[in-house]
This record gives sequence, C-alpha cells and structure tokens, in this order.
Amino acid sequence: MNSKQTSIEYLKGVGPERARILKEELKIATFDDLLHFFPNRYIDRSQFHLINELPKNNSEVQIKGKITGIEILTQKKGKRMVARFEDKYGKMDLIWFRGYKWIRENLKLNQSYIIFGRLNWFKGYVSMPHPEMELEINFKKSIKKSFYPIYPSTEKLIRSGISQKVIQKLVLNLIEIGGNLFSETLPKYVLDFYKLLDKSDALKEIHFPSSQKKLSRAQIRLKFEELTYTQLQLILKNQQRKRKIKGFLFSEIGSPLNNFYNHKLPYRLTSAQKRVIREIREDMGSGRQMNRLLQGDVGSGKTIVGLFAILIAIGNNYQACFVAPTEILAQQHFASLQVLLSDSPVKLNLLTGSTKLKDRKIINQELENGTLSILIGTHAIFEENVRFKNLGLAIIDEQHRFGVAQRAKLWSKNSIPPHILVMTATPIPRTLAMSLYGDLDVSLIDEMPPGRKPIKTMHRFDNNRLKVFQFIKEKIDEGQQIYIVYPLIEESEKLDFKDLMDGYDSLSRSFPIPKYQISIVHGKMKAVDKAYEMKRFEEGKTQIMIATTVIEVGVNIPNASVMIIESAERFGLSQLHQLRGRVGRGNKQSFCILMTGSNLSDDSKIRIQTMVKTNNGFEIAEADLKLRGPGNILGTQQSGILRMKIADIVKDSKLLKIARELAKEILKKDPKLENSENQIIKRNLSNFQNESNIWNLIS
Repeated sequence: MNSKQTSIEYLKGVGPERARILKEELKIATFDDLLHFFPNRYIDRSQFHLINELPKNNSEVQIKGKITGIEILTQKKGKRMVARFEDKYGKMDLIWFRGYKWIRENLKLNQSYIIFGRLNWFKGYVSMPHPEMELEINFKKSIKKSFYPIYPSTEKLIRSGISQKVIQKLVLNLIEIGGNLFSETLPKYVLDFYKLLDKSDALKEIHFPSSQKKLSRAQIRLKFEELTYTQLQLILKNQQRKRKIKGFLFSEIGSPLNNFYNHKLPYRLTSAQKRVIREIREDMGSGRQMNRLLQGDVGSGKTIVGLFAILIAIGNNYQACFVAPTEILAQQHFASLQVLLSDSPVKLNLLTGSTKLKDRKIINQELENGTLSILIGTHAIFEENVRFKNLGLAIIDEQHRFGVAQRAKLWSKNSIPPHILVMTATPIPRTLAMSLYGDLDVSLIDEMPPGRKPIKTMHRFDNNRLKVFQFIKEKIDEGQQIYIVYPLIEESEKLDFKDLMDGYDSLSRSFPIPKYQISIVHGKMKAVDKAYEMKRFEEGKTQIMIATTVIEVGVNIPNASVMIIESAERFGLSQLHQLRGRVGRGNKQSFCILMTGSNLSDDSKIRIQTMVKTNNGFEIAEADLKLRGPGNILGTQQSGILRMKIADIVKDSKLLKIARELAKEILKKDPKLENSENQIIKRNLSNFQNESNIWNLIS
C-alpha cells in the first residue's frame, strides 16, 4: 500500500538515480515530501504571445509555433544548438548550450509546438535559451488547468533532466495515487469555523489550480495548517518546560532588594518597569525555572530591572551572573552596578578575556566558596573552570549574539538549571517573537524613563559636510560631546579601516588641537588601548569619539548628545537604531545625523526615511523585517526555524496571530488533546514534530 512515507524512488517516473538527486537537491525523500513541495509561482498557460509582440524585457512567455530548421554552431567553448522557431508573425531562435544531442534526436520539424521560457534580447533580436517544449497535441492532453506551476529548482536538477515538466508529471502521478496521501489534518470544527478547504482539495489546487480563487483558498488553508501546528508545538514546549524543569524557589524578597529599593534607588521606576519586575518575581517564586525574554528599547531601563532580579536571587542566598557579548558592554554593566551597589555588602566582580590569570584565580575561588555574589562578564563566564557555589540566576544581554551551545553551558553550572532572563534592546517584531520565541515568556518595557527627550534624527548628504562640522563646533562650544561612527563590514575591513583613518585625518584638520581633542576606537586596537580611549572620552578629556560599530552596544555617556553615522546607507535598520541609542541619555536635546552619498538604492532610502520618521524601536523592527525577511534578521545560524514550506511569518502575520489564538484556545480547553475531536491534531502533531527542526532551534 502506498503511504505518505513511501520512498520517492517507487513513484512512477522516479527510480533510484532521480530519487537520489531529488533528496540531495530538494530534500524530497518520500511521497509526502513531494506532495508538500509547493510551487513558488504560477504561469497562466491560457495566454500565448505572438513573436512580433513579445515584451522587450527578460520576462517568461509562452508561444505557439513551428521549428523550421536546426543547426549546430561552434563557439569559443564547445558548441551550441540553434533551432529557428516561427509563428505567422515572426521568427526567433531557440538555443541549447548543453544536453542538445538528445533534444536534437527528438525534435520534429514543421509540427506545432508550445514553448515556454525566459526571453533573451541582444541587439534588437530575441532568443530563448533552454525552453520548455511540448508538441501542441500533447500539451492539450497533459495540461488540463490554465495555471502552470513553477517549482523551486537547481542547476543540478536541470542538468540531470529533471525539468519543470518532469516535476509536474511526478506530482500528477502522485495525485492519481490518492488514498491516505490526502488524509485530513485539521478537525472538522476548525474547517467549518474558518471556512477552510479540506486537505485533499487544498493539495490538488495548490499544485494545479483550477482558478485564482481556488488557488488563494488552497494557500490560506495550507498556510493556516502550518502556522497552527507550529504554534501548538511552541506553546506545548513552553508548558512542558514549566512542568518538567524545576527551578529554584525564591520565596523571599530579601533584605538586599528591600534596602536597595528604600535607600539606593536613583530614580522612580516607570510603571512598565514595575510590571516587568512583578512578572519576574512571580516566575522566581513559582518553583519552576524562569525562561523570560525582556524586551526594551535602547535606554528604557532594562539594567535596573535586571538588578532587581539579581537582588531577589541574592536575598535567597543564591549567586547571579550577567553575561554580555562584548568587553565594553560587560565593563559598562559592571561600572553601573558598582555605582548602584556602592555601600552595599553585596560583592561583585568582572570576568572577561582580558582578566589577568591571578585575578581569575581569586574570582574562581570566591565563586566556589560563595563570597562573590554577582559575576559580570563576557563569553569567559562559559568556560568550564568557572564554577559557582549556587548559581540561581543568569542574565544574558543581547542574547542574539550568543549561540545555543554557549547558552546551554550556563545550565551545566548546576544540577538544577538557573533562572534565565534574556534581555535585548534589539526590538523583535511581534510576528517574529511569536515564532522564534514562542516558548519563552515575554516581558516588555514599553515606556521610557521620565525626562528623556526624543532624539532628533536628520539625513544629510556628503556635500553638506561643512554645515555638519559647523553644527558639531556649536555643540562642543555648549560643552557637549560627539560620536562619529564608521561602518565595519568584514568583507571590506581594509577599506573600512582606510575610511576611518581618512575621516580621522579630515576631522583633525577641521578640529585642530589643542582646542579640540579626538579619541579613536576601532577593532584593530588592543583591549587596553580601547579602554584608555573610552575612559578619556567618558571623563570629558576628548570632545569627539571616532569609532567603528564597536560602540553599537554598551556605551553610556550622558554628555554625548550628537551621533553622526558615516555611510549610513551601509548599516541595517536595527544597527542604526542601536547606534542612535548611544545618545539621548542626558537631559539635553540629542541629535542623530545620518550621512550618506547621493546615489541611494530604494532599500537605503526606506531605511533612512524610517529612521528620520520614528524613534520607536518596534516600528523600526517591523520595517526591518519587511525589508530583509526573518532569516537575515536572525542570522543564518538561527533562521532554520523559519524555513516554512508555504507560510511566511512576515506576509502572513495576520494569519499567524489567528493561528496562535486558535492554538492557545485548543490547549486551554483540552491541554492533553484527549477529546475525540482533537485526536486528529494529536496524531498529526507527532508527524509535524518529526518533520520539523523547530525543537532543536527554539531559543
């Protein structure tokens, strides 16, 4: 009996060799894989073009005509075959550069063919390389639909003779088998409520649509199914983790937090900060492991919230660690917590790659005997020889910069994993958070501390540089400091370094010593030299800091009120937003000036306009998601979770929200999926889990 998991090798028209290539190139190993290998676009095959009316571009077209002659031509590298193709109104060439011997043997002269392919124009004459071809008599028999599916393909598939026509034929062969290949995957009450096509119709219509309306309905049905099962997995994973993974029970608020709140808190908390602290307090007092994502825009006060969580841990006689992605950021957190905890008996220290061996030994001893309560640091904290007496809380800042394996190392520091608080100032759009962080509880600081003035953002072209320099001089005369940031892109590191040094030379001429002092920080400097330059700027000994994106996170100098971003078109939106967040930390009006060349791409224009228009990190994140897509935002190492077969979490965000609400409702009413109406979900959920790599990639 043919089943969903039957090897594709046994489908009519495949065989062992084609099965191997399909598996290697398209990950198609079974009947079910092919059935769920969806077209990425469609061509309306009811439309035919006349040769004398072909569009003057490289579009794909369908033409009806006859081959009147064939010749093999010698060229510099090998040969090519050219066939003269004609209709009543014109002539064109069909060209093959490879595989033409077999094609030559099978082509019939002066018989009506339907050809389909991409046009190639050269000096006013049109040709079509490697067209799809079929005798008209066969075309009328084989294509019963007006929409012609175009599937994802590769060069190797085409070279191996697995053309679009072959894939279509294989899918047709599969559809003819029918049977349990089309078994339903959603309960009847879901189909009825949302007026969805059944699975059988949806699969047939997605491959060979009978109309545009049916195609749309098929796409909605299959996207909804995929999103619903993804959300069911994420919610179940969260519930499962809460049931299975015990956490330390922090039943006390404790004197460290009470003393800090009553005597040392430097400013009034915002209502958003209070709400998030309550959520964290409830997690830590529940007896289950906290796994919470704390989102907050640049400067929204996440560090103080993190400190409250740390003080709860210490009040219950546990230790805490605070991990940051860069030394500068770790040093910044250490410096700010030192100030906040001055006159407190709570002991803290800093561990980075630059920490000397003798200091490391002392830190390790104090961690193991429990006298050191808080360790702040970088990746160095993950090292095996760093052992805690009783690590109760791990805070990870800008967590997207750490790999899954690195984060997992924190778990192994204890027999019971510590509470985890993940913090990010890179706003994650709601649609992305629902998919990527669906198994974390999410807290949001959505208001800024009082007194912060919105940063004014302006766009200036390079030819306005003298006016910008004049503006800088005015701000320095007012006693303020300036950041000037240059891009750093690995592939062009030498070029970027030259840009930075050229910029430094130019500024040195316009801002001469002794009246002006300039600091410079870049990736080629030693850590000690970077720290020295940062300290000079922090102490106000220099008025201008020239840097690469090394200052993107972790620099907090309230007196710096102007951020100038050179070649701003070379930065992504989230990076521009992060950089802008380095200013606006004092009570003065701050400015961000985006410097660009005059020749901007459409995407660059959108990025610059978005930055000028809004300071809202979440609006910026949504715009970034639309521009770049989820995979690029996350980086390739974390984008696997988003490789869905048909749904797109950006374009289908409305559908995603509905699917998530449905998944929550189903599990609220029937947490173990025991009701008879939900048995279909329970059965298919295990299949979905087997196919999907979501479980390995969830945060």
